Amino acid sequence: MMVVVAVMTGLGLYFTQRNVATNVERSLQQDFQGQLSALDKLQELRHAALAERCRALASKPRIHAALEDNALDLLYPSAKDELRDLMEGGEPAPEQSAQSLHARFYRFLDETGSVLPPSKPQEVGKLDEQAEATLALRHLPQIQQIGYVRERNNRSDSTIDEIIAIPIFSSDTGEVISALVVGFKPFELAGNGARSGMKSGIWVDGRVQMASLSDSAEAALALEMHNAVAQSDRAQSNFIVHVNGAPQLLFYKRLNPGSLFPPAYEVCIYPLADSVAHQHRLRWQIGGAGILLLLGGFFASHFTAVRLSAPVEKLAMDSEMNRAQRRRAEAALVSTSEELKRSTRYSADASHQLKTPVTVLRAGLEGLLTREDFKPEVYEELSALLHQTHRLTGVIEDLLLLSRMDAGHLRIEAKLVNLSHLVDQWLDDLGALSDGRDIKIEREIPPELYVAGEERYTSLIVQNLLENAHKYNRRGGWIRARARQDNEQVVLTITNSGPAIQRSAQEHIFERFRRESGGSAVSGHGLGLNLARQLARLHGGDLRLVKSENESTEFEVRFRASRTSPDRGSLS
Repeated sequence: MMVVVAVMTGLGLYFTQRNVATNVERSLQQDFQGQLSALDKLQELRHAALAERCRALASKPRIHAALEDNALDLLYPSAKDELRDLMEGGEPAPEQSAQSLHARFYRFLDETGSVLPPSKPQEVGKLDEQAEATLALRHLPQIQQIGYVRERNNRSDSTIDEIIAIPIFSSDTGEVISALVVGFKPFELAGNGARSGMKSGIWVDGRVQMASLSDSAEAALALEMHNAVAQSDRAQSNFIVHVNGAPQLLFYKRLNPGSLFPPAYEVCIYPLADSVAHQHRLRWQIGGAGILLLLGGFFASHFTAVRLSAPVEKLAMDSEMNRAQRRRAEAALVSTSEELKRSTRYSADASHQLKTPVTVLRAGLEGLLTREDFKPEVYEELSALLHQTHRLTGVIEDLLLLSRMDAGHLRIEAKLVNLSHLVDQWLDDLGALSDGRDIKIEREIPPELYVAGEERYTSLIVQNLLENAHKYNRRGGWIRARARQDNEQVVLTITNSGPAIQRSAQEHIFERFRRESGGSAVSGHGLGLNLARQLARLHGGDLRLVKSENESTEFEVRFRASRTSPDRGSLS
């Protein structure tokens, strides 16, 4: 009996420890992947902003004139004034360098993909010869290319620049005649990642560049990355490494898949010391509890053995008493088992809640605004940055909602929604704007028009359409909202004055991060129309562009109509 108790207790301890280790590792992976996901979203937004900026610069008329007239000696002098804002501001402050959109250098490629050398490199950003040679391509790209180049400052120090190559097309033939290559300081992890100990860097040309790491640590990571990439053809993976004697979880991901430039990888490391210490503490706690349980089992088995060795005659005489005692013992075992299960559930829930809170960038900026020792222009800059974090929060919320829809996790609960009331509310909000544009609002909305859906998502569809109609309007223009019932559907039409969308761009306006504003400089991230269309389809309807011509644009959204009014209490 004692052997059986010892074996069962040992097995229980083994499986309990393994389960605890698995839960801790899973929690760590979830935390790490969450931080990486947030970092990737910031990278995507930054790349979109840089690409849009570079495309605008590559389309400058004086640059096209110099290339198409083959006046290459005038190319860089002509581009100097056109691209002046690209190089303005000098070297940004270290704490703002990752977010800066100013370039370190720019170069043009000829029709063979070779670099056209500038006559005055100091005006377009100096590069060493090897780094400048890396900018050359086998042929001119047809689409945007992303790459990374390592620039050697001296024998022992080097920096890595992120480069974007934008093709320049001929105005006459539409063929690629050149390319503009712009170099920026790459994105570096800051804010919440730095507080949790996570560090990010870039591996290119056999070297790792990562802030706050020593040269020896960077060299060790570079060797690990070389072996990992050589042994696997995967674009991303993770494994455990040791940096300065401490265990770290390393994650790498290809930054420029399919690019004509040499491959580069984002490298992130996450410290495991706290996790390992936590696992050791849990093992000691479980081991101590197991020893106590084992001792209790030995005493119980000894007591049971003594009881079973009593004379058979006494057992027969006391059989009724023994049955009662057995029933009480079984009840006690059931109670003990339930207590153990509740204790196990409590431990599991508590382990999932023991995560270090992450302080976001907005809290840091708000904290700086409370200080009183800055100059007025610093407060203006901090306020502008805080405004950008609010915009970024909205974009991330839209991205999270899109991610839920992409994963199929968003379900629409059909309820009665007063579409007339929603449209009137948003039109009243637009009419109250005091932006001096004097936009006239016209409405033809029946008073009681009901649709089946969720009110907050229906309101988000209407909000996106009306805000777009206001943003892309002209001074003294108009917005017209019409609604009608068409059999089993309710049709809402939003029309606004303003520049028409180009025909070549109309088929792409519902794509994510595509912004076509008819030539007006309007801020945005190209998510609103894509989000509104997906929400409309989840409601059993659709969103489409009806027309955009003659200084007006019209969108139509269809909802599933409700056959009943609120006083009848049911949906169609």
